[in-house]
Amino acid sequence: MRSVRSKVIAAGLVLGVAGVATWQLLPQAAGGGDPIRIGTSDVVSSLDPAGAYDAGSWALFSNVYQSLLTIKPGADTPVPDAASACNFVGGKLTTYQCELRPDVKFSSGRAITAEDVKFSFDRIKAINSDQGPAPLFNTLESVKAEGRTVTFSLSAGDATFPFKIATGAASIVDKDKYPAKALREGDEVDGSGPFTLDGYTAGASAELKPNTSYKGQGKVSKSPVTVKYFKDSAQLEQAWTGHGIEVAHRDMPPAVLADLNPGLEDTRYQASGGTEIRSMVFNLRPGSPVAQPAVRQAVAAVVDRAKVATEVYKGTVTPLYSLVPAGIAAHSTPFFDAWPSPNGLTAKKLLKDAGVTTPVAITLGVNVRGASVAEAEELKAQLESTGLFQLTIKPVEKWSDFQKAYAAGEFDAYTIGWIADFPDADNFIAPLVGADNSMNSGFSDKAVNDLITRTQSFSDRGAAANDFRDLQKLVAQQVPMLPIWQKKDYVMSREAVAGAQYLSDGTGVWRLWELSWL
Repeated sequence: MRSVRSKVIAAGLVLGVAGVATWQLLPQAAGGGDPIRIGTSDVVSSLDPAGAYDAGSWALFSNVYQSLLTIKPGADTPVPDAASACNFVGGKLTTYQCELRPDVKFSSGRAITAEDVKFSFDRIKAINSDQGPAPLFNTLESVKAEGRTVTFSLSAGDATFPFKIATGAASIVDKDKYPAKALREGDEVDGSGPFTLDGYTAGASAELKPNTSYKGQGKVSKSPVTVKYFKDSAQLEQAWTGHGIEVAHRDMPPAVLADLNPGLEDTRYQASGGTEIRSMVFNLRPGSPVAQPAVRQAVAAVVDRAKVATEVYKGTVTPLYSLVPAGIAAHSTPFFDAWPSPNGLTAKKLLKDAGVTTPVAITLGVNVRGASVAEAEELKAQLESTGLFQLTIKPVEKWSDFQKAYAAGEFDAYTIGWIADFPDADNFIAPLVGADNSMNSGFSDKAVNDLITRTQSFSDRGAAANDFRDLQKLVAQQVPMLPIWQKKDYVMSREAVAGAQYLSDGTGVWRLWELSWL
């Protein structure tokens, strides 16, 4: 999932409470009906599941919509949510069936039908939004609704399909309220999640009211919740220090996270071994200066990840040498194997041998959030110090504008985060470098696509490990993307609030219904 980012975090990783404060004062509304306020610098790009594939949108979706399956806290296998049961049928991994729960309803009171589920998937494919999740369902051929049974027919065996329909991409919408071939306009939501959307102001706030008719793996919330959206990390920090929010998640400034300690007043915090990654994506369209593999390889030979981690992020991130991060099965380090340390001479030879004239002029697109601009400036300094590159940073204020710009090929390269939709190596490869990938980079490779299809055919995910390692090597050879770092996920909360640990528990589901006043 693209992060703002961009969505997302891997199952099986340990969540620990790193600090516990001692201030015992409770707010006046504790135990009452006032909403718990949570702040984030993530962005909601769309309230329509067919038009969003980013962390901020999916975080909200997991609270106001419902999917057939979900992932329970700390687990790594999907379980029924709006469905009562789901299974592959026919002895292959090409037909998947789900039976709807008998008591599941939209917040309007209308019962959810199998036709609503079919409609929700069909419109994602029909709309095929550049910012939507259609690439996640590249193996989905058709959906059939019969009674309360939904049958998915897949073009090839896909063991990851249950994970995909446990994500925000598979949010079930009311077929009577959403257009079949266009995104829904306005700020209304018709779903069946643990909350209803009681009010929404784009870029500012979402007012969530407990949905008392909710039926699923979650629970009815004890408190309403207000999500406050901030322009950047600095504003999020200001809201925290000014007691304008009770919970802060994604992302405080690196300096604040680096200074977290058990002695902080009225502050609890959790640091999960998350797998959010950040990469530089290259525009491989004809005419781009980075279309030649040698140019991308030369950039890979120069970038000093450790310096980015220490100078920009104050040690709150770790260098990453593959698209599959540490903590995910089949992780390897092919970029380190090829370029173990930054080396301008290696880069110079790569460009000379390919007949590339230097300096290579590159435009780098950056969404102005968090430390992204400081990161871009550090990358610019590193690349230009060799005399081989001339980097022009193009900052873009709005996330939606940034998405449209890179999809249209307006940058030679751009930096973006990625948070896993589900805890499997496939989700760090197929949506990023596979056929019809969501990065809109122009990259396509038959060997990569064939290996991706093969990995998806293994129901025993461990059996795909060697193929995943081969995939990582292919990516490192061609460098359509350059991984830079991965990071832990931090949640900060006040003493008066319980349940904040469930916002980052290794599953990628934002469980706001677990928040309550003590």
